[in-house]
Amino acid sequence: MKNAGVGVGLIAGIAVLIWLGTGFFIVQEGQQAVITQFGKYKSTVGAGFNWRLPYPVQRHELVFVTQIRSVDVGRDTVIKATGLRESAMLTEDENIVEIKFAVQYRLNDARAWLFESKNPGDAVVQAAETAVREVVGKMKMDTALAEERDQIAPRVRTLMQTILDRYKVGVEVVAINLQQGGVRPPEQVQSAFDDVLKAGQERERAKNEAQAYANDVVPRAVGSASRLKEEADAYKARIVAQAQGDSQRFSAVLTEYQKAPQVTRDRMYLETMQQIYASISKVLIDSRQGSNLLYLPLEKILQGATLPVGQADTPATGGAAVAPQMPSTLSNDARARDSSRTRDRESR
Repeated sequence: MKNAGVGVGLIAGIAVLIWLGTGFFIVQEGQQAVITQFGKYKSTVGAGFNWRLPYPVQRHELVFVTQIRSVDVGRDTVIKATGLRESAMLTEDENIVEIKFAVQYRLNDARAWLFESKNPGDAVVQAAETAVREVVGKMKMDTALAEERDQIAPRVRTLMQTILDRYKVGVEVVAINLQQGGVRPPEQVQSAFDDVLKAGQERERAKNEAQAYANDVVPRAVGSASRLKEEADAYKARIVAQAQGDSQRFSAVLTEYQKAPQVTRDRMYLETMQQIYASISKVLIDSRQGSNLLYLPLEKILQGATLPVGQADTPATGGAAVAPQMPSTLSNDARARDSSRTRDRESR
């Protein structure tokens, strides 16, 4: 009997060890194990080799937490009561648009995913539908289809995450992806809205072309205006400086004139006549006084003195010769007679 008791105890010990050994389990990378004790949440363990009390005291359930899950929102099922698809939504200006998109999410709390919601997958879909209807309901149809279409996805993601956190579903929304043609008007008015979109694109194209033309013309016009302004400023400065110089010169002449009027008048007269005779092409001779200059070929002499070598002479015309300056062949008597006539005119 003693040996039998020892054998039974040994068998019982081995059974206990085997029972305790069933509590060992392995959690793979990217998973979490939720341990429950008599059906009540006990703890959450991460990846690795773990142990718990064997069944029926404790149990564990493995949950993938890093896996990206996806669910489509906006089905083509027609609702009999309205005759519209489930993807149809009402906008702020009381129009209808259809939106289809996919929600990508992952778990961030395994305990909440298992125990806080009866059906967390349906909760994600319902939260997505609620968020998108609220976002679209605050937008006008034109902005939802074109102008603010790219803003729908981030707004839905933010609002959806808020709803899921409020209900403690244990889900993190990764992305909202609008499907091809995800935002569109109903089929009955699709062609009309296509025309509207084409008109909007043409408007944007014309606007861009006009802006490009303005960017090309305006800088050139500004440059031309700046150049004209600089030229005008330079012309103004030159005229003002010339006027100031003339004024100062006149003032200096006036001062000298007040000191010696006769001498100043003679000097001014001689300088003026010198400037006049230097720019004419005629030779003046007093024919009343006998002079040998009448018989000299003056125009030939002047042409020979002024024209370059090899240039053809021009024929004489009536005793007058073309010359750029006063002839140097005038005699001293002619100069004396000019001076006497000048003094006579001044005395008169």
